[in-house]
Amino acid sequence: MSKESTQKGKVEEWERLIQRMNANAQDLPHLEVPRARLEAMLAGAREAAAQQAAHTAGKQEASQKLKTFQVEGERVASLIRSALKQHYGIRSEKLAEFDVKPFRGRKKKGGLEVRPGKSPADGSHEPVR
Repeated sequence: MSKESTQKGKVEEWERLIQRMNANAQDLPHLEVPRARLEAMLAGAREAAAQQAAHTAGKQEASQKLKTFQVEGERVASLIRSALKQHYGIRSEKLAEFDVKPFRGRKKKGGLEVRPGKSPADGSHEPVR
């Protein structure tokens, strides 16, 4: 019965078993066919592990490329949005076509409205009801 439970451990166990069987081949001629099958399984497992490692590395590389594209793409998109605001003006409703919110003024806080002609710095604002 196998003591190993990990894939790598099982493969290493197979390697040791095959080496020991090869060292005692004269005593074990009746196990030649299963030994050859185990060697084929070992070769297949090594190949599959190599492919898996290559895919993992490729996936990591693709993830890094994607992150780079996302960062650079967002920088360019931000530049374009700023250029659109400059071109059309920050209040132009045309900006909405590009998913850019036009500036429509600030929302009033707590029902207070600043009256035209009076400076908020004076503290001269009156509630509007």
